[in-house]
Amino acid sequence: MDDNDALMSIGAFARRVGLAPSALRFYDDCDVLPPAHVDAATGYRYYSEAQEARAVLVRRLREAGMPLTGATVVLGGTRAEARAALEAHARRARESAEAARSAIGEILRDLPGGPPRATARIGGAELASAVRQVVPAVASGAASEEFPVLGCVLVEVGREEVRLVATDRYRLAVRALRPSSASVEGEACGFLLDAAQARDVAAWAVRLPDLGIEVDGEGVRLHGTDGEVREPVTAEGTFPDYRMILDGLPAAHHRIIADRTALRAAVGADAYEGPVTLRTDGQRLTVAFRGTATAAPAALCTGPPLCVAFDPTVLLAALDAGVGPDVLLEVSAPDGPVVVRSADQGSFTTLVMPVHDVRPGT
Repeated sequence: MDDNDALMSIGAFARRVGLAPSALRFYDDCDVLPPAHVDAATGYRYYSEAQEARAVLVRRLREAGMPLTGATVVLGGTRAEARAALEAHARRARESAEAARSAIGEILRDLPGGPPRATARIGGAELASAVRQVVPAVASGAASEEFPVLGCVLVEVGREEVRLVATDRYRLAVRALRPSSASVEGEACGFLLDAAQARDVAAWAVRLPDLGIEVDGEGVRLHGTDGEVREPVTAEGTFPDYRMILDGLPAAHHRIIADRTALRAAVGADAYEGPVTLRTDGQRLTVAFRGTATAAPAALCTGPPLCVAFDPTVLLAALDAGVGPDVLLEVSAPDGPVVVRSADQGSFTTLVMPVHDVRPGT
């Protein structure tokens, strides 16, 4: 490797530019920041000093919340195009911040004043965010009446993370939280909260810097930093083995990375009814209703051409539950579970089942 003596390993380059190795792999997959050299025998990636400025710019753009579709314009466009993209993003960020400030103000006004088997301490705002993300996947109506456990959120406390899980058989939402401390006797233990209880816990937790979770044979206790202790009412039942579902997912053959806000706007066009179809052909993504393309949001697509249909309300719930500017859809087959998650934040994952669109042209 004489010609590559000046190259840096992915770990060294990551430390130098302030990006995680996993982020560098992601940007390589997206062709945003490919390595200078890939060892043909080992597959190891190597980077050069000349790539440092581009890598730092990518990091700064992502820290500013710039979607990859906009970041590629800044990275590869003219100065005028880059300036226009940055100014447009800054305007959207101001509008989003104002909307968030207003929503948080309303929530704040509505806020209500033997040895443990497992304990964990997590951030209150993190727990509230996790509840917000998974609760839309809780079953309601006839499904929850037939299977009451599907009307609940599973909270699992393990040594490495706290997980919140919900499913209605058409969606599966999983959010992992990293506790600041945890102690578990035996295997991870969990409890069930119905959707109303989960929302109540979130409304209380969001105002706390952190809180403790204590689980034992007598029930569940939540310890606030203000000394308050809450004992939520837990539900009975056995939650579906969601790990088996996640572990059994086939490899993805198609990947779509899109601006989450733009894709949500295209899917959420309320003038249309029935399944919404996503089609890819090369780097082009189109959104169609009733067989007619209605939008073509900017996207980065890999894999062969794809046509996959969704119930728009189900897909919208998955998009709304995500975080960050980008959304990643990983598709193994048009009739198999589709993974929907934030493009470079792996702590929240949603599985969405496609539907069969029998309309002409689909």
